[in-house]
Amino acid sequence: MMEETENFFERVYHVARLIPFGRVTSYGSIAKYLGAARSARMVGWAMNHSHSQEQEVPAHRVVNRIGLLTGKHHFKGTNLMQQLLENEGIVVIENKIQDFEKVFWDPQKELS
Repeated sequence: MMEETENFFERVYHVARLIPFGRVTSYGSIAKYLGAARSARMVGWAMNHSHSQEQEVPAHRVVNRIGLLTGKHHFKGTNLMQQLLENEGIVVIENKIQDFEKVFWDPQKELS
């Protein structure tokens, strides 16, 4: 089971690394792209563990389905996730990405 989980996490990291600068996607969109539509929470767990990866994973670009920074407490520093997004030109107000539809990157569409 652990090997299966690690393999899933690696697949999640691969997709996350493809998210372009200045764009975001959701946990559910990655799960759906990987053929595991009901595994959004597991994608979240993968993001929580991504900070220990040798090759950087832009976990700050993965948010919940309505654009909330639900994973922000897994980043060092209170507002690091928001700061990283803002450095890419994404506007965040009260932990929510503004113009979410405009900056949303759907792996189903972009990678198929």
